[in-house]
Amino acid sequence: MTPLGDDLAQRLLVQLDRTEATDTLYRYCSTIDRRDMVGLRATLADDIRARYGNGDWIEGADNLVKWIDSASCDTLWQHHLISVYHVDLAGDEASALSYHTSHQMFDHDPDVAVAIIARYHDRLVRTMSGWKINEKVMEVLWAGDRRDPAGRLDALGGRGPSL
Repeated sequence: MTPLGDDLAQRLLVQLDRTEATDTLYRYCSTIDRRDMVGLRATLADDIRARYGNGDWIEGADNLVKWIDSASCDTLWQHHLISVYHVDLAGDEASALSYHTSHQMFDHDPDVAVAIIARYHDRLVRTMSGWKINEKVMEVLWAGDRRDPAGRLDALGGRGPSL
């Protein structure tokens, strides 16, 4: 290959790594929203450590999946919207910053959607089965309840369909 060809090949590999790491971050959120704990586990490195807001560190992928499953067991639905702003690669490691807005609705109060605005600070590692998250910090910026006093949901015909 020519020097230009080598440079192009390297740039394409970097872009592929960035895309695959970003996909891992999106899958983390979408698997939580679908309550797909097997899929969630597949996004995590075995030795992950995670901290959500001012909570304690959670160590280990299986412990984190159990914690997320328990924290979300009474949700009617969840919806994470993230924008991955930066993925900085350094060989087989990466760091990422994502902006996060999520909503959850719980069995005990089905007329209130809880909203959380946060940033995810992630570290990822390349493994034989792809990029995995090995550290996640959720920097919570705001949280609150949202109600539908005007009845817009009913005017749209209610929730659904469930897929």
